[in-house]
Amino acid sequence: MGVVCSAIASVFAAIGRGIMAIISAIGSVLNAIVGAITSVFVTIFSCLGDIFCCRCGGGRRRGTV
Repeated sequence: MGVVCSAIASVFAAIGRGIMAIISAIGSVLNAIVGAITSVFVTIFSCLGDIFCCRCGGGRRRGTV
């Protein structure tokens, strides 16, 4: 009976490790997706900031000097 219980415990431990590996893989994929989206937003807003800065701030400085 002890051998059977040990085998069942090993099976459940292996299943648990497999589930944890799947969850870890999903987490790393989601982390990569969020990082990519954040990078795109940072690039877009940086570009918009450069455009508005050049149009507004840059034009005023040149006009006043």
